[in-house]
Amino acid sequence: MYEFLENIVGNQIIAYFIAAALPLFLFILPYALIAVLAERKVSAHMQDRLGPMRVGFHGILQTIADILKLIQKEDIIPSAADKKLFVTAPYIIFMSSFAVFAAIPFSNFFIGSSIDVGLFYIIAISGFVVAGILMGSWASNNKYSLLGGMRSVAQIISYEIPTAIVVLTMVMLTGSLNLETITNQQTAFFWNWNIFGGAATGITKIVLIPLMLAAFIIIFISMLAEVNRTPFDIAEAESELVSGFHTEYTGMRFAMFFLAEYANMLAVSLIISALFLGGYNSPFGYLGNSLGVAWLIPIEQMFWFTFKGIILVILQMVLRWTLPRLRVDQLMTVCWKYLIPYSIAILLIVGFITVL
Repeated sequence: MYEFLENIVGNQIIAYFIAAALPLFLFILPYALIAVLAERKVSAHMQDRLGPMRVGFHGILQTIADILKLIQKEDIIPSAADKKLFVTAPYIIFMSSFAVFAAIPFSNFFIGSSIDVGLFYIIAISGFVVAGILMGSWASNNKYSLLGGMRSVAQIISYEIPTAIVVLTMVMLTGSLNLETITNQQTAFFWNWNIFGGAATGITKIVLIPLMLAAFIIIFISMLAEVNRTPFDIAEAESELVSGFHTEYTGMRFAMFFLAEYANMLAVSLIISALFLGGYNSPFGYLGNSLGVAWLIPIEQMFWFTFKGIILVILQMVLRWTLPRLRVDQLMTVCWKYLIPYSIAILLIVGFITVL
């Protein structure tokens, strides 16, 4: 990708900046605007309502109107807040949320950075979200914000453990930390996806299928908790904490929290897709190969990868309006008594199978 852009613009540094900005402005920001509207529509139809209907045809421009409104709102900083930390926190959360996409392969052509430690980078850079949340909640000098921040930190750190264990399981199974390499191992048809045991055959595949299905469910639940989505949204429980860690934020700073949340939803969905659902590989083979049109294959890959991610995002939206919020003790019980022991058991069994 860099070489292609460098040939066009003639400058390596400019090519790097363009490659870094393209996914943000051409894909992620438009996605966030559409996802906000989609959630409002999904929730409305699940509750037998219509949702936004006034701005544009069937309300399709409602999110754009909301963003324009937020941009024009006054940027209020509480007088008792720590101004420097209060201002910095949204930027840390926003940047760490979008930096994750650098190591996610959208196709064999469009990859931000095909680094060998891609999964390690993703886990490391996403950890800055915790620092941003705690920074913003403490700097707000608001008891609701601080309580929401403390809940969020405890929750994210706890659920990172089963997430990391499942990721380690996939690294043992595939022998790589590079998401592009992991994706390329799941080529051909859908029965080669890791959720169905990957490229294993015979009795090994039969044993791996239930283990991989369980690992898929564990990492989906864990990442649902890491992005503070229902039923794990105790960090911003409106009925208890007003808005949690971002209670005191207004205008564009609030919009940054909002956009970062939906970017995180897509990021975790794409990571799960790359690990378990074949990534950008088509479940039925490529039309470009059948027609002998090579340039069509990267477009198909981007379509399939995005499609899988969007399906998981919609599933997260449906769960939000289906399940009740867990109590703090229930949330910790799910992680420490169930997800962590099960993920460790899967790790040991897969490790044993890999050695054999």
